[in-house]
Amino acid sequence: MKAVILAGGFGTRLAEETHNKPKPMIEIGGKPLIWHIMKIYSHYGINDFIICLGYMGYYIKEYFNNYFLHTSDVTLDFSNNSTIVHSRSAEPWKVSLIDTGINTMTGGRIKRIEPYIEEEDFLLTYGDGVSNVNIQETIDFHLKHKKAATITVVQPAGRFGSVVLGEDKGVSVFKEKPAEESGWINGGFFVLNRSIFNYIQNDATTWERDPLERLSADKELLAYQHKGFWQPVDTLRDKKLLETLWQENNPAWKVW
Repeated sequence: MKAVILAGGFGTRLAEETHNKPKPMIEIGGKPLIWHIMKIYSHYGINDFIICLGYMGYYIKEYFNNYFLHTSDVTLDFSNNSTIVHSRSAEPWKVSLIDTGINTMTGGRIKRIEPYIEEEDFLLTYGDGVSNVNIQETIDFHLKHKKAATITVVQPAGRFGSVVLGEDKGVSVFKEKPAEESGWINGGFFVLNRSIFNYIQNDATTWERDPLERLSADKELLAYQHKGFWQPVDTLRDKKLLETLWQENNPAWKVW
């Protein structure tokens, strides 16, 4: 299967980092976020990627076009205009970089890469979140139930603790809200059949709205429940959290 990564958004809620680069290129442990996502898929043998570009797409193109330069030691010999790469850090990846427009919505970006999907089923995720979700299990779940779409759902940990007050207004209980008390939300790791393209109209279509709602109404959308680690990068706080976990050698998403 191919894995499609949506990497064209503006990332406005993380303007501190995205004013000069697209959000998937924000670095965690010295590597772009999109690299971490691709390593997760590659661990499960998924090495053929389609990246949907938009905002500052050239930044992502430059990174992959000069991948050896970014990840290996090199000697540049200006006398004969040659480059020698030392200690090659190669990945078994095939990467298609597709310009899907600056202002195109998520559904529109998916629709634009339809010509590049020859297989019956493919994978989809966003370029701004990591997880230790078992990709192979999501594929098996999807193929077993033979629906048009499988969505991975997660229970995010509550950011705010709960306080119970006594009759005298004293705090009798204070506890962090556990993840299991949260509702299930879209975790961003999809397995899709080609038939989903029929649910997308044009560039203005938002994947998370009309297409998913119609798939649900048609009983063509099933949920794979993931109870493990999941973390989007929507704010600077999220980015710092992942960086801390990486520096502490405790990145739960590092399944490779």
